[in-house]
Formats: sequence, structure tokens, C-alpha cells
Amino acid sequence: MQGRQSFRFKATNIRGVGTLSGPKRQSSRNYYLIPHINIFKMASNDHFNMAIVGTGSIAGHFFKSIADLPNASVVGMCSSSADRAAAAREKYGVPVYHDLEALLDKEEVDVVCICTASGQHLEPALVAARQGKHIICEKPLEVSNERAQQIIDTCQEYNVVLAGIFQNRYSKDYQDLKSAVEAGMLGKLLVGNAYIKWYRDDAYYASSPWRGTIKGDGGAAFINQGIHTIDLLLHIMGDVDSVYAKTRTMTHDIEGEDVGIALLEFKNGALGAIQASTSMWPGYPERLEIFGEKGSVIMEGGKITAWNIQGVVNKTVDQSSGSPSGSSDPMAISYHLHRKQISEILENIRSGTSPKVDGAEAVKALSLIKAIYRSSAEGKAIQFS
Repeated sequence: MQGRQSFRFKATNIRGVGTLSGPKRQSSRNYYLIPHINIFKMASNDHFNMAIVGTGSIAGHFFKSIADLPNASVVGMCSSSADRAAAAREKYGVPVYHDLEALLDKEEVDVVCICTASGQHLEPALVAARQGKHIICEKPLEVSNERAQQIIDTCQEYNVVLAGIFQNRYSKDYQDLKSAVEAGMLGKLLVGNAYIKWYRDDAYYASSPWRGTIKGDGGAAFINQGIHTIDLLLHIMGDVDSVYAKTRTMTHDIEGEDVGIALLEFKNGALGAIQASTSMWPGYPERLEIFGEKGSVIMEGGKITAWNIQGVVNKTVDQSSGSPSGSSDPMAISYHLHRKQISEILENIRSGTSPKVDGAEAVKALSLIKAIYRSSAEGKAIQFS
């Protein structure tokens, strides 16, 4: 599919947080998110040759994750300039190009991992999909619903797997929480909250020209730092019915927000709140709170810190579990959950099964965040249909 499209479809039983309702103007069109249909072919062998697009910090997480896997290897990388390509070649010891088509022409590649700036995911995704390469994309899928939908549609058209990275779903503590909710141990869900009270200094935003910009980052605290915990909140609580939000830029010289609060109504009748910030010195571990009629579970920094369920022996909290938080240092985040999710995605490709975080699943948090921004800009609640 060529170029930008409006992506206005009539469909029923759509997966996702819902479709936005509102006036029919460019800033508030209805976006219907079509799920990634499982029609792709199984991989022809058990070893995967992988390419990484991007050479920044998250690309390093991907490189280390793939290097740990017995059934995969990085055969090439792609950077934004010849100078960055040369530096990456010396650092990683693999061929590094500054043109993705040249990489795919010269190297035997099965899977392309996209680790560029958030607003630069679409273009390499289209190149890779049209050459029949499966795609693993770092969060967010893109910075707008329209651009994300182009990726989803093109991967479907060319019959390739599209998987989004939300590695925090793969922590043991989160999976324990998810299992407890699915088993009905908390009863009817009442409230779900996500708090991302992180800190980033001015040097963080100055170090990369795309950070905190609308075009490159899509915003700031919600879409970059907050999106992982927002994904977990939606994964537990389900689809959103409406959201009312306020965002501000208070301490940084950036286009996006560094402070924001959102009030949610979920389709199951529960309520919720999200707070996201990169201005909360010194930065606190992200917090996920799930309250049901029979009990509650709280996670901080990827660890369960409270597990209280009526009629059930309270879970012993293991303070050694979980993964390091990026509350004040983005480089403190471990790559091990990336490795776990990437390993599962490769097995999905090998067996011809759909990834747990396919295109439709990957775009849910993005759609909510864009509604949060719209609510703040328009000063009203945004209703999902």
C-alpha cells in the first residue's frame, strides 16, 4: 500500500482499546484498527538471520538479546549515517550499512528488528515487509494511529509477521498478576492505576534531537516512558470506554509533555488513573495497582510489592524478582525481558503462529495515549465506541 491513507473502515468486533468518536475533521478522525490476521507462512529453517535497524541504546538491547539465543544471529545493522555506521561496525563486529535496501540486498535476512526513533519506524517497516521480511518493532509501533495502521496493513498484504515489543509482559511477577486476574481471584475489577513518576534531565533530551518532539517521539512522558506500564494496565483491565486528561510541559524545553494525568472509564465498568512524568525528581519506580472486589495487587519497578486477596494466603513478596526500573536512568533497564520476548516471537515465526503482541495488540496503548493527548488539547473527555 502506497502513501498515507485515512484508514477509516467499517468493521465490527474490532480488537483494541476502541474506536475514537468525534467530529469528522483531520485532528479527530475515527480510526478502526484491523487485527493482524494469522495467514503468514512458517519459517523454512530453525535458525534466524536478523538485521537491526538503528544503532542507539535500544539496538544494543536487541543485539545482546539475539546474541544470547542459540537459534538466531545478527547478520547486519543499519544506521542513519555513514559515521554512525562505522562506529557501530567497530562496536558490534558485524556489517553495518546506512541504507536498509542495500543491507537486504547483500545479506541473507529473515527478520528485521526496528530500533530507530519512534517516528521513523514506518519507512523501514515498509521496506522490510515488501521484501518479505518478518518484523519485530520496538515500542511504540509508530507515533500516530495512521502510521501504525500502514505498518499493520503492509505486513498483512505481504504475508509477514509483525510483532511489537512490550517486554514487561514477560516478567514473572506480572505474569503471576495476570494469571490471578484471569482466574478470578480478585473478583470483579474495580480500579486500575498506572503511575510513571520518572525523571529525565535536560541532557537526556538534548542527547538525541528526536526526543520529546512531536514528529520523532510523538509526545514525551506518556508515549515514551509511560507506554510500557500503560500497556500492562490495558492488558489487565481491558478496553477503555472514555478518557479525560490534562498534560503540561513544565520543566523541560521540549514539544511534548513532561507532566500529565488521565482519568479512565473502562468498558467493564471499572475506573482508573494514569500519571506520567519525566519531571519527578529523583524518579520513582513505575507502579501498577489493580483493585478487585476480593483483593488487590500492587507492582513497583516490575516487582509485586503487595498481594492481598481475601480467603487466600498472601503471596510472599520476593524483593529480588522483577527487573531494574528506568525511573531515573534509561540505561538501567535490563535486556533480559527483551530476550525472552524475542525468543518467543521467533518460535511464533517458526511454527506459523501469531505473536502475543501482534500489530493490533501493539497499537492499543498507542491509541489510548493519542486519545489522552487529544483530550488535553480539546479540553473534553474522549469517548471510545
